Amino acid sequence: MSNSSFFFFFFTLFLFPFADGVQLIIVNNCKHSIWPGILGNAGHPIPRDGGFHLCTGEQTVIEMPERWSGRVWPRQGCHFDQKTGLGSCQTGDCAGLLQCRGTGGVPPATVVEMTLGTSKSSMHYYDVSLVDGFNVPVEMAPMGGGVGCGVAACAADLNRCCPSALEVKREGKIVGCKSGCLAAKSAKYCCRGEYAEAKKCKPSIFGHLFKAICPMAYSYAYDEITGLKMCRAPSYHITFCPPTSI
Repeated sequence: MSNSSFFFFFFTLFLFPFADGVQLIIVNNCKHSIWPGILGNAGHPIPRDGGFHLCTGEQTVIEMPERWSGRVWPRQGCHFDQKTGLGSCQTGDCAGLLQCRGTGGVPPATVVEMTLGTSKSSMHYYDVSLVDGFNVPVEMAPMGGGVGCGVAACAADLNRCCPSALEVKREGKIVGCKSGCLAAKSAKYCCRGEYAEAKKCKPSIFGHLFKAICPMAYSYAYDEITGLKMCRAPSYHITFCPPTSI
């Protein structure tokens, strides 16, 4: 191989190192089972049939295509019939189905959102969103992405400090914390109508609380400055109840 060919080979690897797609390594570090839900946005495939079960300490690897866009969220307190896949979850439920085909999780739920490249950019964009509230601590961390790649997370257990007005209880236990939008259902808190732009939509007092506890997560609809992360890595760990959770 000539020097010019050798240089071109490694230059190409540098620019396009992960042409075959991206790995999502989904880990359940919680002390209880988690039933991850996963959905592609319009026009994108639904990996793993939209939902599956992870026991405590279990993990799974999903091969994602380039330019995939969608979301992953934790469901907890679920009971499903093994034959039919029908049942329910205390939080994050998707129409009583194990496999969330076209049906997102019922809030409150901590949501991981991602776009793994676009027609104009090879970069990966991702965030952990509390816009629809919180149910389980979650972290998305790049593996081998290099300098500048950030971690998106809400590693703290917001249920422990959830204001009483936002609490969601099941069987006497707090299992979720609503966002200000979900609790108030107003255009001002939800950034809708006349508030559907960054200049007019500001975080509520609850949004400020979420941000103080989880600074690496989206606290309200226009929280791009600190909430949105950008990277180009071959794989990402999505961890429920990451080791740093409190």
